[in-house]
Amino acid sequence: MSLFNKVLASVGIGAAVVDTKLHKASYTIGEKITGIVEIIGGNTEQQIDSIYLSLYTNYTREINDKKVTDNALLMNYKMNEPFTVQPNEKQEIPFSFDLPAAIPVTTGQSRVWIHTGLDIKNAIDPTDKDFIDIQPTRLANSVLSAIQNLGFRLRKVDSEQAPASLRNRTPIVQEFEFTPTNNTYRRYLDELEVIFLDQSSKSVEILVQVDRRARGLGSFLSEAFDMDESFIRLTLFENDNISAKIAQAIENKMC
Repeated sequence: MSLFNKVLASVGIGAAVVDTKLHKASYTIGEKITGIVEIIGGNTEQQIDSIYLSLYTNYTREINDKKVTDNALLMNYKMNEPFTVQPNEKQEIPFSFDLPAAIPVTTGQSRVWIHTGLDIKNAIDPTDKDFIDIQPTRLANSVLSAIQNLGFRLRKVDSEQAPASLRNRTPIVQEFEFTPTNNTYRRYLDELEVIFLDQSSKSVEILVQVDRRARGLGSFLSEAFDMDESFIRLTLFENDNISAKIAQAIENKMC
């Protein structure tokens, strides 16, 4: 009977199951995420070689001039050394880790989830998937509000494959795309695209792409070859006049 149970468990029938239980469902970027991994043994003794938690998000990338949706691994966290779970035994293993600064907020089509897996020798590995809500830091939220108060409307939020220059820091970037709503900016700008390169409670680092309306005889060629795009890299601190600092940086690119 024991041998028969082991054969069944090797193909996933009557095997151990895993369930990750988070202490809460909503987190702020940079916050510590905590919870327990619950393992319930199956019909036979099994050796658990490792428990791993993988943090994923969805994003879009281009293949042959077409946009496709894919998943990006943001981090991988191994929890334990090998151990044995007995039939019908229940084990709860606590975990705690910091969310990476490059994680996207869950707005628009962006989703973030934790994939939990048990690595069981000679068996199908059981898994669990838990979606979590990610909110920007208070300072990052102030930056987004300041841009809107300056006269821009948030049009779209997308996660895309990071450019080659940033892939050593993160596989994806989340772009906040704004369009101008007042006459001052509408005369000169098509849009702003904002990327948060780093976030903490004390500061944020942003990369702003300013898409200027090309003027003059060369305007068509300028836009066609993306020569009208300029970039601003800013670090903003909690005591800064955020609106004034962003406005000055944009106006410098409009000259």
